[in-house]
Amino acid sequence: MTQISVEKLYKDRFSEADREGKDRIWRVLCDSFFQRMIGEDKVIVDLACGYGEFINHIRGTKRFGVDINSETAQFLERDVSFIHSPATDLRALPAQDVDIIFTSNFFEHLPDKNTLSAVLSESYRVLKPGGKLIAMGPNIRFTYADYWNFYDHHLPLSDQSLKEALELADFQVEKSIAKFLPFSTKSALPQHPLLVALYLKVPLAWPILGKQFLLVARKPA
Repeated sequence: MTQISVEKLYKDRFSEADREGKDRIWRVLCDSFFQRMIGEDKVIVDLACGYGEFINHIRGTKRFGVDINSETAQFLERDVSFIHSPATDLRALPAQDVDIIFTSNFFEHLPDKNTLSAVLSESYRVLKPGGKLIAMGPNIRFTYADYWNFYDHHLPLSDQSLKEALELADFQVEKSIAKFLPFSTKSALPQHPLLVALYLKVPLAWPILGKQFLLVARKPA
């Protein structure tokens, strides 16, 4: 998809109220889950960062948001550096300089597996030895009924197929959760911040409501 069509699609799909609701949920996800997973003193990159729901709320020594949508810059916090680029081209970042690469609901938008491999290769290049890639996305094993309802979904992935892709890119997969969050923020996940925090504290609920995978992969030291 072109940059213009991406900008128009997301303007049509997400109202201001939708964006505010997602932002509230992501604040809790970062505070109650991802910050503990990542730690505090890290260089963090958010691939396809969108409206900045993750990168604006996670704490780090340096934070970068990467996106092909030029309008993304206006939604990022002042100390988040915006990189206007596809995720296959991270030349703006030095090699072996990043502690954490995070991405959510992005890989399914890539046109094919060769492009995914290119994204993983670039991610591997910029990560420090021991650095980690954290990836979330709809798990085709559990979302097949709704997966193709989105015009910009191209590449169906499961927790198992992404694990193989990561291992082919020389990553070591440390954690693989087949069912983590519901399919979207409009799904069954409770919207109130206190209920979101409670959901995160009750992993027994994840196999019931979860339809997105969560994988954590490490670049060998």
